[in-house]
Amino acid sequence: MKMKLLINATFLSILILGISCSPNKIESTETEAAPKTENKSTSSNEIIIELEDFTKASQEYSVTVGNVSYISTTNNAWLTYEIPFHIAGRYKVEVIGKSGNEAKVWLEDYIENTDGRTYNVTGTILLNSDDFESVSVDGSPFNNGIHKMKLHVEGEDVHLDKLKFTLMMEHQITPESLTQNMEGAEWELVWSDEFEGEKLDESKWLYDVGNWGWGNNELQYYTDNRIENTRLEDGNLIIEARKNDMGQEWTSARLTTRGKVSFLYGKIEFKAIVPREKGNWAAGWTLGDSYVDELSWPYCGEIDIMESVGYEVNDETGDGISHATVHTPAYYFKINNQISSTKNVKNIAGEFHTYAVEWTPTEVRGLVDGEQYYLYDKNANDREWPFAKPQNIILNLAMGGGWGGAEGMDSTVTSQKLIIDYVRVYGMK
Repeated sequence: MKMKLLINATFLSILILGISCSPNKIESTETEAAPKTENKSTSSNEIIIELEDFTKASQEYSVTVGNVSYISTTNNAWLTYEIPFHIAGRYKVEVIGKSGNEAKVWLEDYIENTDGRTYNVTGTILLNSDDFESVSVDGSPFNNGIHKMKLHVEGEDVHLDKLKFTLMMEHQITPESLTQNMEGAEWELVWSDEFEGEKLDESKWLYDVGNWGWGNNELQYYTDNRIENTRLEDGNLIIEARKNDMGQEWTSARLTTRGKVSFLYGKIEFKAIVPREKGNWAAGWTLGDSYVDELSWPYCGEIDIMESVGYEVNDETGDGISHATVHTPAYYFKINNQISSTKNVKNIAGEFHTYAVEWTPTEVRGLVDGEQYYLYDKNANDREWPFAKPQNIILNLAMGGGWGGAEGMDSTVTSQKLIIDYVRVYGMK
C-alpha cells in the first residue's frame, strides 16, 4: 500500500491499532513531514524515540507495522527528529535496529545551528545483525531543551526500531573558581596536584567517561577510576591507553577539574613524558567552564597547553613536537584558521619536560621548559577573546581520531602511557 508522506496522524494510529498479525508496509518517495506519533519517555533520565516518528526523511522509506514497528531505509539516508532533554549531562545513546549487511549509523545534533557546523555526537555505530539488537555508545553530551537531530544511515537492508537515551552523569556545575592576580614580581603557587600517595585526589578531579568519539572520531573508551587506565606510581600520574581491553578497541582516561574547581588567569603548568608510538594523541589543556555540550564549543574557549601526536615522535631519539593553540569563535580548527605554534622538544617521549601557559587578561603565552614559543593576543571582541571567563583543566590520552590517527595506527602497539609529575597553577605577587 503506497501513499503520500502527508498522512493524517490519527488515521495512522487507527491503522496501527487495528493491524492484523500480518505486517503492512507504508512507503513514500516524498521528503516532507512523515507519520508522527508521540515519543515515549519513562522518566527524565530516559528518553525513547520510535524511529518511524521522524519529522523529515531524505528519500524513500517504508514503515513496517506488526509485532515490531520499524522503519527501513535505502543507502545514505537520513531522518530528522525533535528530541526533548530535561537534564543536561552525558548520556548513553542506543540504536535498536538490524541489517543483513554491516550498516553504519550516526547522530547529528543541532542540525539548524547558525555556524553551518556538523555536530557528530555518537561517532559511527555499527549494525551487523540479522536480528534486532541494541548497539550503543556512552558519554554523548546534551544540554537540556529540545534538540533537532538527524540520524544518518549508510548501508543497504537497514531496519531501525528505536533510539534510546539514558542519563549516565548529570552536568556538573563547578562550585569554585580561582582568579589569579597577574600583577607582581614573581609567581606564587595557588593550586596544585603533585600526585603523591596511592590514590588520585578526587576532590580535585573527576573522570569524563565514554566512547562517543569526542568530536574527533577517536577510538578510545574513557573509563571511570579504573586502575588499568589511571593510577599513581612513584609520585606520578599514569594515564595508560590499552588495546583490546574491556571489550573495547582501546581504553584510556580523561581527567578534568570541571565540577571541582576552575581558573581565571594565571600560569598553568604541568610536567610530563608523552608516549611515542604512531596513533596516540596526548594533551594537557583547558576548556571553558561554560561548556555543556558541543554547541558550547568554541564559544567557551579552549587553551591547548601541550598537544603531542605519536607520528611526530622519532622512534630512535624520542624527539618530538609540542603544539600550543587556542580555539575561539573567530579562530578554531574546524574552520582551519586556528592560531598555533610548535616547538621541537628533545626526547619529548623519554624525559620530563614542563609545559605551561601564562594567561593574562589580554594574551596567552605558551612555554616549554620556561622558554616562550607561542603568543595569542587577539582580544578585540568576545569572538576573539572568550578568555575572560573561567576554564577547567583537562589531562587525557586519546588514540586515533582526526589528528592522532592521521597517519594510521601502529598495529604492534598494545599500550601507551602519558606520565605526569605534577599540575600547578600560579598567580603573581
